[in-house]
This record gives sequence, C-alpha cells and structure tokens, in this order.
Amino acid sequence: MASTNLEEIKKIIKTELPTILRTDPSFRRYILQITKLYYPPKKKTEDRIEQLYQQLLQMQEQSEKRWQEWSKRWDETQAEWNRKWEENQKTINEMLKRLDKIDRRHLYTIGALGARWGLYSEESFRNGLKAIIEDSFGVEVMRYVDYDEKGEVFGPPDQIELDLIIRNGVVIACEIKSSMSKADMYTLWRKKKFYEKKHQKKVDRVIAICPMVDPRAKPAAEKLGIELYTHSDEFIEKEEKNINEIA
Repeated sequence: MASTNLEEIKKIIKTELPTILRTDPSFRRYILQITKLYYPPKKKTEDRIEQLYQQLLQMQEQSEKRWQEWSKRWDETQAEWNRKWEENQKTINEMLKRLDKIDRRHLYTIGALGARWGLYSEESFRNGLKAIIEDSFGVEVMRYVDYDEKGEVFGPPDQIELDLIIRNGVVIACEIKSSMSKADMYTLWRKKKFYEKKHQKKVDRVIAICPMVDPRAKPAAEKLGIELYTHSDEFIEKEEKNINEIA
C-alpha cells in the first residue's frame, strides 16, 4: 500500500513539477537548494569552462609558435641546402669548363703536331724523291708555284703548288700528301688543268702518293685518270665496303 502511494506521488511530481518550477519562484529555489549538491554551481561551471578555454587557447598559441619555429628552421635549412647546391653546381661547372679547356688545348696541340708532322713528312719525302730521281735517273723534279687569279682551282684566287717530274718532254704532275680525300682528287685534277691551260703544255700523267686515303677518293681518282699510290689497296676496298654498309 505504501509502495503504491510512493509511486503515485512520483508520478504526480513528474507531471506537475515543471509547471510548479515555472510558476513558483520560492519552490524553485527550494528545489535548487536541495539539488545543488548533485551538480556544481553555474559560476563554478562557467569558471571551469573559461579555464579550459584559456588552456585550449594557450595550447593553440604554443602549437602555432612551435609550428612557426619549425617552419622558420625548415626555411633556413632549405635555404642552406639551396646555397650549398648552387655552390656545388658552380664548382662542378667550373671544373667542367677547365676540363673542356684542357681537352680542347690537348686536341689543338695534337692536331697541330699531326699537321706539322704531316707537312714535315711530305716535305721530307718530296726532297728524298727529288734527290733520288734527279741524281740517279737524270730527271728534272720541280716545285711548280703559281697564282690562280681567276680562282679556277679553289674558287677564290689563291696560290697553286704542284710537283712536276719532267723528262724528255714528258710531264708528270705529282701530289705528295699525308692524307687525301675525294675533294683533294678533284683539286689535283684542277691544278693539272690550270697548268696545261696556262702553259699550253700537256700533262702526260697525274700521280697521287698518299699513305692515308679516304675510301671515296679511289673511285674519283679512277674517274679522273689519277694514278693513286697508297699503303694498301686492300685497306681502301675494306673501308669502301664498311662505308657502303653504313650508308
């Protein structure tokens, strides 16, 4: 019976309490007084919330400050890396330039030595051949030098040089070079034509003596009637075959 009455009272309180709290200030204060032990006061709650809010702000400021420090440190490190990279690139470029200069200097030196050696070899062979032929066979060997004013040989006006071997009216034009190309064969042929035209004298034979010959020069020599003497015809034919295969 008592349990039933208690349940009815609870039911009535649940139903009527909201209205009573809105309409009866004294009763509302009474209820608040009774229940304040079960929750903190409003001011305390607000203070606690404010404290938590300030702590969050402080943590955010610290995080932003830390992030700015890290960002600054990263930028400084990146700038240092870029500076060192640029210095390394500059050093490497300077080294490459120096190596390029050294390489070109060596190439120029080797090229100059090769050209000088070729000229000296040509002159030595020419002098030796001249001495042998003139002294042993009574043949006249002369270095023909003239000036081509019309540019019939090289295009622009230039000096013409040609070795001539003469005996009993027979004229042999001879070219002694360390190396010859297809163009050199045509140049030799134009020298021969220049001599014939200017001196009204036929050249009976044209000879080219050369240790190194461009494989494409041999057909040109045959076409122009130039007798070619080199170290090995087999080598020329082999090089011709290689060039044709590449082409």
